[in-house]
Amino acid sequence: MLASGLLLVTVLAFLVVLVFMSVWKQRKFSGKLPPGPTPLPFIGNYLQLNTEQMYNSLMKVPLGVAFSSGERAKQLRRFSIATLRDFGVGKRGIEERIQEEAGFLLEAFRKTNGALIDPTFYLSRTVSNVISSIVFGDRFDYEDKEFLSLLRMMLGSFQFTATSTGQLYEMFSSVMKHLPGPQQQAFKELQGLEDFITKKVEQNQSTLDPNSPRDFIDSFLIRMREEKKNPNTEFYMKNLVLTTLNLFFAGTETVSTTLRYGFLLLMKHPDVEAKVQEEIDRVIGKNRQPKYEDRFKMPYTEAVIHEIQRFGDMIPMGLARRVTKDTKFRDFLIPKGTEVFPMLGSVLRDPKFFSNPKDFNPNHFLDDKGQFKKSDAFVPFSIGKRYCFGEGLARMELFLFLTNILQNFRFRSPQAPQDIDVSPRLVGFATIPPNYTMSFLSR
Repeated sequence: MLASGLLLVTVLAFLVVLVFMSVWKQRKFSGKLPPGPTPLPFIGNYLQLNTEQMYNSLMKVPLGVAFSSGERAKQLRRFSIATLRDFGVGKRGIEERIQEEAGFLLEAFRKTNGALIDPTFYLSRTVSNVISSIVFGDRFDYEDKEFLSLLRMMLGSFQFTATSTGQLYEMFSSVMKHLPGPQQQAFKELQGLEDFITKKVEQNQSTLDPNSPRDFIDSFLIRMREEKKNPNTEFYMKNLVLTTLNLFFAGTETVSTTLRYGFLLLMKHPDVEAKVQEEIDRVIGKNRQPKYEDRFKMPYTEAVIHEIQRFGDMIPMGLARRVTKDTKFRDFLIPKGTEVFPMLGSVLRDPKFFSNPKDFNPNHFLDDKGQFKKSDAFVPFSIGKRYCFGEGLARMELFLFLTNILQNFRFRSPQAPQDIDVSPRLVGFATIPPNYTMSFLSR
């Protein structure tokens, strides 16, 4: 009885302290903070959010959330960008790698003989192999069971972030990782991915030649050796595993999911598919593979790809950041440590920039003469210093994969275009398109 009484007193005292700190902070910054409902201790404004429609809920609350990693993020970001460039990203070498992988994908589609299929893993295998060749130094065979298991784990984790439980986990991970629920499966999947990366790192360690790095992992291991006497280094094993996992994950799911959404939108709008194919036939023809430089002569295709990204809005709330110092924004103060979400979806669907933001319409990116028109509101890769450094690779993949596929195939849905529902299946920290099947018919 005494122990339980002490526990109760301790919990109550803790709650009182939280309330006191919350009230003190609100009074300290009274009149300085951006407008919004008064947050509760620990859980903030969570009770005022609809976790089934997290993006829409946050759009009604003029406050966001985010995190950053200070000096660690700066160092690892600089290293990752430089290393990706060393292995061909942004250069002719990576374009040739994408072209090679596109060839494997086309062959896989031909083998379906026009049967109805779910394109999910066809696309994720292909896109993942591009980043795999950089990170791991080689591609995976499409039927490799370990590879398919990795892709299932990645897809499961990505889709989990769009669920209500996934959003709770993102906000309260320190508590929820100890509770039962679907987050345990997601945690298990992420751990499986981490274990795979760790095994790959160990393989590289045993065969490392410091004078001839084969991939991203080798380059990181070499940097670890160079900085092993630096007590403040950010180049150690845990960061190697997590940075590699981030590259592998981000380099797979966002592009493949964008393409999957794009296929559905083109089946919903067969006139758009036909116009893209007409432009492909006119500019490229049918006897050579598309090149990335072809995009300069293909304004309609460029507009369609941009509109797929805008409409799909893969990461509508952006990636969370944390304010590193007290920051004045307009006439308000954002205190140091505040988490902020850049609500990218609010810009991508702003009627001031896009005439009919709820509609899929490539004309959003075309001028009166049918030429491609850039938009300052096109921000699917985020904005600022921490924008997605994989943007160049993603743009190249989207253009080359889509044009290669449409050069060789036309799409067919088991449903009539007017019956196809393009509403997302889930919208949370990620946007997940609905499940569907389709046929790839040779042109």
